[in-house]
Amino acid sequence: METLGSHFHNWFGVLFFIVLYSVVLLFMPFYKKMDKKPAGTYLAFVIAFAIEMHGIPFSMYVISWVIGKNLPEGILWGHTLVSSIGFWGMYINIMCAVIALFLILNGWYNIYKKYWSKETGTGSLVKTGVYRYIRHPQYSGLLLLSFGMMAEWVTLPLLILYPVIVFMYVRLAKREEKDMLVEFGDEYREYMKETKMFIPFVV
Repeated sequence: METLGSHFHNWFGVLFFIVLYSVVLLFMPFYKKMDKKPAGTYLAFVIAFAIEMHGIPFSMYVISWVIGKNLPEGILWGHTLVSSIGFWGMYINIMCAVIALFLILNGWYNIYKKYWSKETGTGSLVKTGVYRYIRHPQYSGLLLLSFGMMAEWVTLPLLILYPVIVFMYVRLAKREEKDMLVEFGDEYREYMKETKMFIPFVV
């Protein structure tokens, strides 16, 4: 149990990862009050990830208590499937994080700079940057970032929360699109035909 002892009860690590993964919320478009619940769910996901990775492995304790034996490392505690894929989960997480940050920051830059005109007091449809390929790059980035965390250190709370996060952000995106159709009409309908919601050329 040397690995268990060395990796956990690092509360500075817990705080560091909560801050690291939560800072992206500063670059998300808080679109009316309905953004708060998805953002809150994502924050709960991050806290669960950080605590189980560097604080206390609750999933291991709970499931071991239920089934009466310890889970092997990599099964709902420790690096995901470490015995079969090694540290590839960590590498996948890093790749997901790099792509996710690009999507979130590029989306934020284009919306912040090009959507609302202070001079005219009107909005314009943004189709530049990553918006040329997907309609909701920042939500795609957040979902990819969350998936990467599971690839590195999947736990029971993450498995439960991830489908909820996906559902909430898909629903939020659809609600936003209804407002975009009211604001931009046929221009947005054509844009919807030309681009996918979350994954270029896929969906």
